[in-house]
Amino acid sequence: MNKYLKLGMFGFVSWLVPFVAAFMFYSQEGQLLVDVSFFKSVMAVVGSATGALLLVMYFGKVKENYLNEGILAGLVFLAMNILLDIMILVPMSKMAIGDYFLKIGLMYLVILIMGASMGYVLEKKCAK
Repeated sequence: MNKYLKLGMFGFVSWLVPFVAAFMFYSQEGQLLVDVSFFKSVMAVVGSATGALLLVMYFGKVKENYLNEGILAGLVFLAMNILLDIMILVPMSKMAIGDYFLKIGLMYLVILIMGASMGYVLEKKCAK
């Protein structure tokens, strides 16, 4: 499978899993059923775990340029998550774009950091 198609699909899944998981915490009327801090914590764990698993799967096929591949994967996942949120979540929640970036969008930097970190460690380990 083409590397960029795979990254795009993984980026989509990294957005979809937490998006679907979030529905368990809302009523049919759109009211949050749990404490907002608990919800944010759960979403951070679900998103990070999903991203980590997808990065591990991606790096399973990478044979060189680990740091560059980690940064690329992180950037693709970051871009996909923000783009899909802007297209779907922001209109659905009626959240102002500035509020979105302060409350949600900033958290997506974690996936870029994880991808770059995994790539860095692999690059150092394989250079020996």
